[in-house]
Amino acid sequence: MSDAFVTHPLPFDPSFEQIPDDEAETTRQLVEALHDILEITSKDYGHAVRSVHAKSHGLLDGEITILDNLPTELAQGVFARPGTHKVVMRLSTNPGDILDDSVSTPRGLAIKIKDVEGARLPGSEALSTQDFVLINAPAFTAATPKAFLTSLKLLAKTTNRAPTGKKVLSAVLRGAEKVVEAVGGESGTLKSLGGHPETHILGETFYTCVPVLYGRYFAKLSVVPVSPALTALTDAPLDVNGHPDALRDAVNAFFAAQDAEWEVRVQLATDIEKMPIEDASVKWDEAMSPYLPVARIRVARQPAWTEARSIAIDDGMMFSPWHGLAAHRPLGGVMRSRKPAYEMSAEFRGRVNGCPVHG
Repeated sequence: MSDAFVTHPLPFDPSFEQIPDDEAETTRQLVEALHDILEITSKDYGHAVRSVHAKSHGLLDGEITILDNLPTELAQGVFARPGTHKVVMRLSTNPGDILDDSVSTPRGLAIKIKDVEGARLPGSEALSTQDFVLINAPAFTAATPKAFLTSLKLLAKTTNRAPTGKKVLSAVLRGAEKVVEAVGGESGTLKSLGGHPETHILGETFYTCVPVLYGRYFAKLSVVPVSPALTALTDAPLDVNGHPDALRDAVNAFFAAQDAEWEVRVQLATDIEKMPIEDASVKWDEAMSPYLPVARIRVARQPAWTEARSIAIDDGMMFSPWHGLAAHRPLGGVMRSRKPAYEMSAEFRGRVNGCPVHG
């Protein structure tokens, strides 16, 4: 590993974070918009669900093994010492309402690593977990919280309205995205509105897409399928039309028959101008700093989604990038605004459902 390690990471400096004067107000409006989504969906369902990534498709127990002999630059935080930890994984799609899978939207992966040691982030001192929250894109669709607020307000207004219309729109957007990709492009906006390709969720590579501290450095993380059964599913078509829970059924079918393995990789920042913290829409150049392996996640065959697991994890568990070690403090405006949003969502779900949400 050390012979192949050529990245020269840039030590984190507090001046790399630039907090706008109006960020607190923007965050307040973000939380308000997410609260509006929760109010709408909880009334419709008689049950509170997450304000984003409400629908789960896989709820998995596994193990994460930190690799031996990592270079010092990579042996940071939860990855500082070799060892194996239990891990919980939640696969989801991003809307805040529970939609048929024919409304094809971006995918998410939340990971909770158990029994980690080290100085904790404020508010998570009573916990012993490290959470990472990822999506299947290397950068965020919005550069800043203020940019994200614009699209979130629109989402709040359309939550749970005209589901049949959303299916039709999704089909149109998928066609538009295919045209864009046919000429070598890609549109995060089209995908987020329902134009995501109809593919198997287990073939996806997931990214934090916004940076976190990585010990004395800062980085983005990815979770990449590596076992042959998973890599065979990358971009594999999946018929979601007429199958409301096609993704969930496909994940259940996979884990009924076989195991899976992912690699956790880290992209260390090397240039603050080309790898900014405050612009979440910038994809960091992998030619400047490749994603390098630090751990493996293994999941054995198991029931991948059950009602009992959904009650325990969807209703009873919170995944937040602010639940973890100080060595992995979330960075940038998008990450800062997530903290009160996640806290509000967990409190709302716990109160409405009468089931306390834990970390």
